[in-house]
Amino acid sequence: MTMMTKHRTGTREEWLAARLDLLAEEKALTRQSDELARRRQELPWVRVDQDYRFDTEQGPVSLKDLFQGRSQLLVYHFMFGPDYKAGCPSCSMIADGFSGFAVHLANHDVTLTAVSRAPLAKLLAYRQRMGWTFPWASSEGGAFNYDFNVSISEEQQRDGSAEYNYQRRGHAMTQVELPPVVGQFAAMCGTDAPTYVRDRPGLSAFVLRDGEVYHTYSTYARGLDGLWGAYQWLDRAPLGRNESGGVWWRRHDEYGG
Repeated sequence: MTMMTKHRTGTREEWLAARLDLLAEEKALTRQSDELARRRQELPWVRVDQDYRFDTEQGPVSLKDLFQGRSQLLVYHFMFGPDYKAGCPSCSMIADGFSGFAVHLANHDVTLTAVSRAPLAKLLAYRQRMGWTFPWASSEGGAFNYDFNVSISEEQQRDGSAEYNYQRRGHAMTQVELPPVVGQFAAMCGTDAPTYVRDRPGLSAFVLRDGEVYHTYSTYARGLDGLWGAYQWLDRAPLGRNESGGVWWRRHDEYGG
């Protein structure tokens, strides 16, 4: 039986006319994106005076050491709390592209690394499971995640004082009643929902100048959309993200046959 499409159809000429209208808007968006990138790079740099320490495959290191001899550092704040059994599925979907990008970035004076609060042994075991090769550091026991607003304490969770995405209210870290999807993700990480949301995703950028480290940029939540490589493809697919049925993605080794 042939199913009739409910989507609007037309002639090739009608398609081309609509496509040219859309092309003009796409070009405008590209120019706007270029301008936003320029404005990001014009943000004032803030010197990092805190002596942050991390556990890595090379042993204990400082934030400056994470640059690995380069002048720029991009840190992906990967959701993997100390009590997680596995990394966040959403962060894992994003990180699937890191290993390939990291090689190119490293040859353009930029180091890409992930940082999480889980112990290093957990991170490296999970990285091996996922088949990734990018650097991953543990900030366990330190203030790094808290200072860059991607982790909160149980007390902050109770009193609603945590900041995320530059606001103190309305984000998952402070919600009393969490949506079911949060519980679903928490279960996928082997923990409960309140524990799961005490860590959130983000990206922070740093630069090394004259022996000093400066924080240049951070983004969170939907600000990370551009890092979701799969979403950039889906936004160009006929049905788009097509998420009316809820969360569809899994870790790449968890899909059915």
